[in-house]
Amino acid sequence: MSDVLERFMRYVQVGSPSNPDNMEATPSTECQHDMARLLGEELEAVGCTGVTVDGHAYVTGTLPASPGAEDLPALMLCAHIDSSPDAPAMGVRPHVVRYEGGPLVAGVVDGEPVQTTPEQVPDLALFKGQDIVCSDGTTLLSADDKAGVAEIVALLARLSANPELPHPAIKAAFVPDEEIGHGASLLDIEALGAAWGYTVDGEALGEFNYECFSASEATVTVRGVMVHPGSAKNIMVNAITVASEFQQMIPAAERPEHTEGREGYYHPTDIEGTASELTLSYILRDFDAEGFSRREQTMRDVAAFLNARYGEGTVTVTIREQYRNMAERLAGMDFLVENALAANREVGIEPVVVPARGGTDGAQLTFRGLPCPNIATGGYNAHSVREFVPVSSLERTVDLLERLVAKFAVPQGKTDAQGDKDVQGDKDARPGTAE
Repeated sequence: MSDVLERFMRYVQVGSPSNPDNMEATPSTECQHDMARLLGEELEAVGCTGVTVDGHAYVTGTLPASPGAEDLPALMLCAHIDSSPDAPAMGVRPHVVRYEGGPLVAGVVDGEPVQTTPEQVPDLALFKGQDIVCSDGTTLLSADDKAGVAEIVALLARLSANPELPHPAIKAAFVPDEEIGHGASLLDIEALGAAWGYTVDGEALGEFNYECFSASEATVTVRGVMVHPGSAKNIMVNAITVASEFQQMIPAAERPEHTEGREGYYHPTDIEGTASELTLSYILRDFDAEGFSRREQTMRDVAAFLNARYGEGTVTVTIREQYRNMAERLAGMDFLVENALAANREVGIEPVVVPARGGTDGAQLTFRGLPCPNIATGGYNAHSVREFVPVSSLERTVDLLERLVAKFAVPQGKTDAQGDKDVQGDKDARPGTAE
């Protein structure tokens, strides 16, 4: 069993789902502390210095630079320790399946196979004759993002054991509650001391994200007027009826089930209440800043229309911005993209730049001043009991990361967002390239 596979198999058995019903606490679940403590021990064991495990389950540590790279900016590698609450996540029992074609069966539950077909995931054809890690079908696997965690720690172990491999100081950061939107929000990036970084939290091998949705959460509150239904004519305003009208006025073609690629959406996620008062929860997503603003305004416009019909104050909309498209803040940082694409090719992977139809810790970190695109982990079917990751993808990602960090063992050229050339080291270096 390779080092990264052994680590991955251990990590997924430490249950650490986040809890969206306890968002006022960080971490939202006590079990995430178990994963954090384990990773603190793992970082110390692979030679990291300054390892900290704080009271919010944030884990950080530094692998010192290779000889000759000590004065170069530090590079962060980040992954999250929580598992999705969208499927059972405690008691994960991983096992390795030798895939020989046809449906990939994770396990049998209540007499029915839990399986993924090649029609559902065409990439399965690439892994015929290979080993694939699955759960037993009763839980998710937690490759999102413990594959990323294992790949980073395995890289650090390799670099520590082979000091001749070039790399700047590596700042490892493992964060809780990414799945419920907290993620890196409490990470002290000033204390961390990295100039730039990558999250390792993508999907299929070769996919690379430097662009993601901008995201908001909208809470729609509908207040009705209740009287006895026997005498309700021209008096009653039923909050359920008004909420139904609100949803019907949101563009139907722009729901998640009808969108793909760079198309944004409106997604109702929750409804709670009675005919007297209820709340509707939505998430709004768009890649384009103008389109994102339009979606938020559409919610307000629908509320205004219904208030004109039923009375002011019947519908109120509260919008909370969650994160923004990281591409808005990566101007002049072309080398972050070029280095990642080159590292993929050097290990035999043809990279594909994919706008992430979701958010990453990197989006939040980028807007806080630490530019941070996203590397794939090799996993599939995230947030599902059908989740799986090929062993070869785990292993090749460690190789990719080795090539990637080596590119930061030499000065990087960049242009800042104002267009002023600011080159670390070589004054003749071109913006957007590693010299």
